[in-house]
Amino acid sequence: MTALPATPVGSILSRLLALHPRRIDLSLDRMWRILAALDHPQKRLPPVIHVAGTNGKGSTIAFMRAMLEAAGHSVHVYTSPNLVRVNERFRLGSRDGGVLVSDRELVEALEYCERRNGATPITVFEIETAAAFLLFAQRPADFALIEVGLGGRLDATNVIERPLASVITSVSMDHMDFLGPRIEMIAAEKAGILKPDTPAVIGRQSENALAPILARGEEVGASLHVAGQDWVAGEERGRLVYQDIGGLLDLPAPRLFGRHQFDNAGTALATLRAAGLRLPSGAIEEGLVKAEWPARMQRLANGKLGALAPEGSELWLDGAHNVDAGRIAAAALADLEERVSRPLVLIVGMLATKDIAGFLRNYVGLARRLIAVPLHVDKTASPEMLAATAREIGIPADASESLAAALGGIGRLGLEPAPRILITGSLYLVGEALALNGTLPE
Repeated sequence: MTALPATPVGSILSRLLALHPRRIDLSLDRMWRILAALDHPQKRLPPVIHVAGTNGKGSTIAFMRAMLEAAGHSVHVYTSPNLVRVNERFRLGSRDGGVLVSDRELVEALEYCERRNGATPITVFEIETAAAFLLFAQRPADFALIEVGLGGRLDATNVIERPLASVITSVSMDHMDFLGPRIEMIAAEKAGILKPDTPAVIGRQSENALAPILARGEEVGASLHVAGQDWVAGEERGRLVYQDIGGLLDLPAPRLFGRHQFDNAGTALATLRAAGLRLPSGAIEEGLVKAEWPARMQRLANGKLGALAPEGSELWLDGAHNVDAGRIAAAALADLEERVSRPLVLIVGMLATKDIAGFLRNYVGLARRLIAVPLHVDKTASPEMLAATAREIGIPADASESLAAALGGIGRLGLEPAPRILITGSLYLVGEALALNGTLPE
């Protein structure tokens, strides 16, 4: 389990952790109880767009926020997990683009929730979600974008009874110990957020994932808007082309890097349109080219980490930690390799609970070298085990004691030209990289 920082926020969360030590315990009972004690702040939120899925949730939210803000709307945003600071989970909307919640505001909200909860068991994520609803209810905004923490049906966020729209982004194998061992089971859990008479936008899915989502949508009477059936989005000549029953849009490419971001941007646009929000074309275009979402194929062009790597290197971050997310990141790197060829070096840290071999197989034939590093959390895979797994599947690999040491050691590999370096495998690791680099998410 991650050590919480010695800050006022960290102190509160440490106290709460003692009430219910399991970080994940899927249930809505504790949420309904604390929300009643808080006088139901979830009923006083602005119109909510509720987003579930395995991969692409955060990027889809980032595109929606950027488009809505470009159209002059104020937008609250609740996402998880954070990369460096807990504050990243709570963005308070305003006409000038919104800000992350301040330490003072977050401490006050958490302390109030703590007092109302008393000594009754509750998970840290549940208390954070209650605090988000309290903060958002106290401050006017036009919309609230709420990301599911895990699963959907029993996730703490699934107390929004009448969202403006529900979204399910790409579903793949992850968190099987909580959601089930088969893709159909995982997709059914995600589909638990779908509500009667509510637009439900379904991003690109495998056939096995789509079937239970559609079945759940039809069961509850959701208004389904399915990628490839009711709307399409894709890349054509370097631009995003989107089409639904309302017409065809020829748009600039998303700012976020990778072909998968065309899908995420399309899902965002389909959601806003299904919700009845017809934004000006200029706002849509501005949102596409201004959206930001850290640690998703993010290039670090500035900061302290670059000084540790060989001169002239490219340094990239991606928080991928499951097989499908690794496949998507590897495809983005393959595109880069076609444009400008460089030897690829991976710096990887992962939890031992993940499909490590499946994740790393995405990079066979693409990565010249892998350097494994530890995560500073429980259940981390040892660097030695990570490196051994990489070698078994055909990637030359070494173990290192830290991220900084790994970067410093790349120069001794003698690679020409200067390498392309990807730090990946865990949001914990990319969060550490951002902190060391001095570029905190804003």
